[in-house]
Amino acid sequence: MSKMARMTMKTKKVAEKIDHSSKLRTDVCAGMATPAPPLGPQLGQRNINIANFCKEFNQRTANIKEGIPLPCRVKVHSDRTFDLVIHKPPATYYLKQAAGIQKGRTLKGDIAGKITLKHVYEIAKIKSEDPPMALLSLEDICKMMIGIARSCGIEVVEKIDPVEYAQFLEERGKILEKFYEELRVARESKMLRTNTQA
Repeated sequence: MSKMARMTMKTKKVAEKIDHSSKLRTDVCAGMATPAPPLGPQLGQRNINIANFCKEFNQRTANIKEGIPLPCRVKVHSDRTFDLVIHKPPATYYLKQAAGIQKGRTLKGDIAGKITLKHVYEIAKIKSEDPPMALLSLEDICKMMIGIARSCGIEVVEKIDPVEYAQFLEERGKILEKFYEELRVARESKMLRTNTQA
């Protein structure tokens, strides 16, 4: 066998080992992985055994409150086995929980809720356990959490008076009700226009 042929064979072997497949990135609710869409088709496209995935995910998240969204990273191997990395819930989940709200900003400049710097620090400590945050300092993660809070319409303050905050949330609830009512009316009038034109 010539030197060139040997080099070609070595190159082929190296080329076969290179894996160009991307990781599946998806959010799955704790304890609620099922073969139904959207998860089932995502797994099927990557040739992952859907039943095995659902079983493993639900077992590994059994100690977490059901329904909490968990970002997952799934690396698939050529033999259809997979590596599943489950991250902590998204920062927005923790921030909304700390602020006592379910929905972030609805209008530009709207304040949806408030949290303290202590909340930010505690959330940053939890998020620091996620692999993508491994190279960041706790201070950098805190700054990131403050930025995410602002984008959600959550104001970061020094202290929160419980009575004042309860009143704030009550007023905000009324604003949201009005907002959803206006949205519903706008949708209904749009549907009426569409139906009359047809």
